[in-house]
Amino acid sequence: MSLIDRCPARALAAAAALFALATHGPAALAQEKFSYTTNWYAQAEHGGFYQALATGLYKKEGLDVTIRMGGPQVNIMQLMAAGQTDCVMGYDVQTFKSWETGINAVTVAAAFQKDPQVLIGHPGVVNKMEDLKGKTILISSAANTTYWPWLMATYKLEASQARPYTFNIQPFIADKNVVQQGYLSSEPYAIETQAKFKPNVFLLSDYGWPPYSTTIVCLEKTVRERPKAVAAFVKASMEGWKSYLKGDPKPANDLIKKDNPNMTDDKIAVGIKLLNETGMVFGGDAARMGVGIITDDRMKKTFDMMVAMKLIDPAKVDVRKTYTTQFVKDLKVMP
Repeated sequence: MSLIDRCPARALAAAAALFALATHGPAALAQEKFSYTTNWYAQAEHGGFYQALATGLYKKEGLDVTIRMGGPQVNIMQLMAAGQTDCVMGYDVQTFKSWETGINAVTVAAAFQKDPQVLIGHPGVVNKMEDLKGKTILISSAANTTYWPWLMATYKLEASQARPYTFNIQPFIADKNVVQQGYLSSEPYAIETQAKFKPNVFLLSDYGWPPYSTTIVCLEKTVRERPKAVAAFVKASMEGWKSYLKGDPKPANDLIKKDNPNMTDDKIAVGIKLLNETGMVFGGDAARMGVGIITDDRMKKTFDMMVAMKLIDPAKVDVRKTYTTQFVKDLKVMP
């Protein structure tokens, strides 16, 4: 009597497993769990990651990915340090600073070649960055340790010009001599729809503000112990961004609206339009080196700026440990 005759059920199961492996490869087997926490509520600026999830790009790379939303009360770096998420949606300034607090965070890719941080002024009053002198400028508390020192040094502004930004656009609408901070696709659109005028918007990265944004940041330990999973996540995410901005964004948009019911189709459409118009994902070095690229020169420029602004202690942070190009230098997801 053959083995198949003696154990038909076991033989059939084995045959089925072999067939699955032959026809679908490793992705058909148990997939590795991987979690990523964003920096805010779901929106178009997270679209590439949601697209990779919705269209099966992560599964294709052998990952079972969970995307979790951040928000104003969520300290994503602390979550990562506590092992509650594998990687987070980072920001160079934040990542550098984390080393001073003992969190060894490493940037492994940058979805955005620019930071979407903007300043917003009234037409006819603030027509260029030099017009900021003497104006009241509404900024968040976080700005004091990020772009505000750079703005003061670059445009000879006074610390006394700054006032707290409470994420309410009404003070700006009411006073033409007020300038406020914003996020590229958020406050400018809200002002335009509510106040019925188009404000002047200044994308700080177009004026020399150097950090990357919407990055993938993991603990040094994760990069060292799970390089294949990190590489798979980076690859699928950058392919997701290409699909989202160059193809049909509906799969991602459906997931975005599911996670964040306050997100509307018109806001998403504005976000996608601005991401494309500004070259946020496909511009800069990404145009010739591929989506997600980070470079030594760019990282050093941001680090040197932070040192010059006394935002970081170079004795406590080795810039070479805060990022790695190993996952993106040969990826070549070209626009």
